[in-house]
Amino acid sequence: METDTFIQQWIETIDIRKVQKSDLPALEWDGEFTRFREVYLMEFERSQIGSSILWVADKPGIGVIGQLFVQLNAERQELANGHTRAYMYAFRIRPAYRNAGLGTRMMQVMEEDLRRRGFCWVTLNVGKTNYAARRLYSRLGFRVVAHEDGRWSYRDDKGILQNVEEPAWRMEKFISRVL
Repeated sequence: METDTFIQQWIETIDIRKVQKSDLPALEWDGEFTRFREVYLMEFERSQIGSSILWVADKPGIGVIGQLFVQLNAERQELANGHTRAYMYAFRIRPAYRNAGLGTRMMQVMEEDLRRRGFCWVTLNVGKTNYAARRLYSRLGFRVVAHEDGRWSYRDDKGILQNVEEPAWRMEKFISRVL
């Protein structure tokens, strides 16, 4: 019980907020995700016009320790349609801060924000071999609804087109009724 109280107090010190442009270098996590520099900039620009919402978990004195992005509208309407269905992606927590409730809290903040906006469903894709993430999503009420080939591409920090294939499960969760 004491441990639960400590974890709850620790989690409450984390500021879960929308990404600011000055946060973009921190999303690279000390070089681990530098290859996504252009993706982060593009997604930030999309967030500025209301197409997406980018969240970070900011630990005082440490900086960004988690991120979670939400696309409000997508070409693939089964993922995000701009009205009732949103697509969550790029969700990660720095390893030292995992398994302490931060991911759950970030998901709760994101879902509450989407409810206020009138969204009813959240979809996501999780790698077929990412068992820990799938367990988290299942525990939070997501269910597998389809297989995804997981083919996508991006331009890396050197401008080189990278093609990715990550077989995944599409999962979804009902979060509220339309108001």
